[in-house]
Amino acid sequence: MSGRPERLFPLFAALETLPGIGPKTAKLMANLRVAVPKDLLFTLPTGGIDRSPVASIRDATLPGVATVPVTVGRHMPPATKGRPYRIEVDDARTTFQVVFFRGSADMHMRTLPPGARRILSGKAELYDGVAQMPHPDHVLSEGETLPAYEPVYPLTAGLSAKVVTKAVEGALKRVPDLPEWIDPALMAERGWPAFADALRAAHHPDGAAGLAPEFPARQRLAYDELLAHQLTLALARASDRRRKGIVTEGNGRLRRKVLAALPYVPTAAQQRAVEEIAADMAEPRRMNRLLQGDVGSGKTLVALMALLTAAEAGGQAVMMAPTEILARQHAESLRPLADAAGVVLELLTGRDKGRERQAKLDALAAGDIAILVGTHAVFQRDVAFADLRLAVIDEQHRFGVRQRLLLGEKNAATDVLVMTATPIPRSLALTQYGDMDLSVLDEKPPGRTPVVTATVPVARMDDVVAKLRAAISEGRQAYWVCPLVEESEAADLASAEERFRALRSALGEAIVGLVHGQMPPAEKDAAMARFVAGKTSVLVATTVIEVGVNVPNASIMVIERAETFGLAQLHQLRGRVGRGRAASTCLLMYRAPLGETAEARLRILRETEDGFRISEEDLQLRGAGDVIGTAQSGLPRFRVADLERQAGLMALASRDARALLAADPKLENPRGQAARLLLWLTEQDRALRLLSVG
Repeated sequence: MSGRPERLFPLFAALETLPGIGPKTAKLMANLRVAVPKDLLFTLPTGGIDRSPVASIRDATLPGVATVPVTVGRHMPPATKGRPYRIEVDDARTTFQVVFFRGSADMHMRTLPPGARRILSGKAELYDGVAQMPHPDHVLSEGETLPAYEPVYPLTAGLSAKVVTKAVEGALKRVPDLPEWIDPALMAERGWPAFADALRAAHHPDGAAGLAPEFPARQRLAYDELLAHQLTLALARASDRRRKGIVTEGNGRLRRKVLAALPYVPTAAQQRAVEEIAADMAEPRRMNRLLQGDVGSGKTLVALMALLTAAEAGGQAVMMAPTEILARQHAESLRPLADAAGVVLELLTGRDKGRERQAKLDALAAGDIAILVGTHAVFQRDVAFADLRLAVIDEQHRFGVRQRLLLGEKNAATDVLVMTATPIPRSLALTQYGDMDLSVLDEKPPGRTPVVTATVPVARMDDVVAKLRAAISEGRQAYWVCPLVEESEAADLASAEERFRALRSALGEAIVGLVHGQMPPAEKDAAMARFVAGKTSVLVATTVIEVGVNVPNASIMVIERAETFGLAQLHQLRGRVGRGRAASTCLLMYRAPLGETAEARLRILRETEDGFRISEEDLQLRGAGDVIGTAQSGLPRFRVADLERQAGLMALASRDARALLAADPKLENPRGQAARLLLWLTEQDRALRLLSVG
């Protein structure tokens, strides 16, 4: 792979090569994620100021920005130090004042000499009936012009608008003539401008419409980013597909035993997913598949079928969960089924130490353990398999693209199945998992009771506790989730402990348990175990329990201050109940008055249990980064593209990227060569390395 094409060099030069930028300013620019001139091109204006001129300050709406041609009148220096310097000016109809709080008399004389014609533009206001303009933004001599609509850029302390605008103009002058990488038919259909024209139009909006995501120039630039991103994922997918896998073909004998032992028939969606996975495993290339299913759609059974396929073929399989509680739970729910099939299943967590751990490692290396369930501890260097065919990752978002790649390096040919219980909107699934094939479980297995969801103001806490007391006396169990305090674990903890004490005094010492994120794992597991065994009836918790906990007898979920949680999280929490035969309830307690978004959130939850609909609504309400939780999402940070408002473009870019590579897998044709330039331009050159590996 050759280096960056020469015609792009000017866009990747040092910032100091742009007009008006020295080392100090370049450092400040870094706060805006701007390192080279190319970054400035993709830093679009976030607003604008109307600078269209008026004949007189009287024609402007005050207070507001006015642009007025004037004749400079007399200067009125301050009589005492610390008072403002005033200059009278005449426009076509009236006299008003320009006011300065800093600067020397000499300087003001030079800028605004009496008798001269100038154009002033800045914020003006009425003061005792007289218009004043303190520190005009612009003072122009006759013949100089201002754009009628001045773009406003994001700034950082110490960086002025003038400096950024000047630097952007400098960067725009460097844009070379580039061949077109977008499909011409799509360009024509959307009415999109060419790349260089789009940049110029986006940086010189002629009104508020030019700032909207729907503005053709902005749409085109957003599409460029999304296309580069999807090309990268499509190349990763293509290179993945060229990676040799192991042909893993089972004969069905173990799977049949498990199906015979089940008290129900799998749903059509489960059967379809099982077949897709088995077909993938039988291919000579490596599987990279995402199994997406809503709370309670039966992902575990589908995963078990895949694990058994590996065992039938004489290989081994591993299932990994993000936490120890979950790993234990998976092991407990899978063990009886593995026993029915006559397969050895073992659990390995960070808690296994010394001799016990060594014995498990020896058995793994010898091939005596067919299925290993564990936390990410199974990644450690000393864990070796005799013949690992499949890794199932129960992801809960804590397992990003990077870790998937790491797993690939450890066992380059191992098939990978990632499970997620968060129904992700289609557009985001493409962003995060565009390199994977998708299986979706969109039906609920029989026997799950619908959950009745109700909202209750916090003021009615006593009624809720009374209801709880009645339910407990009938032998039912409940979760009580404490509010999420702003980013502070200590405060989360305090609120949980306070609620724990209050409920114990109301309901009785012995029947209320507590789990929170800062407990030592052993205590947390013990508290969970007491609740699972029915020794405690109420479990007070911070959100530790949102992930995968299964207690069929728990039929009440109280979420305190529900308005502080996101939709997807509330949906996950609600999914903890409704797992048994009893009618289940979820109480969303809120503090009045509710904001508009919070109200919409709680309303959607009352209306539907469909996780996919909830996730689409969540995307609308909160935005992409929040839905996935930007920090661990591995979501790319786009400069122009707006995933909420331009979700449709992502699906389009995904189709387009795959079609382009299907027609030109090495990107050698004219459009392919142009696409290479786009990848260089958006710094997705990792993708180009995938081409050279191919």
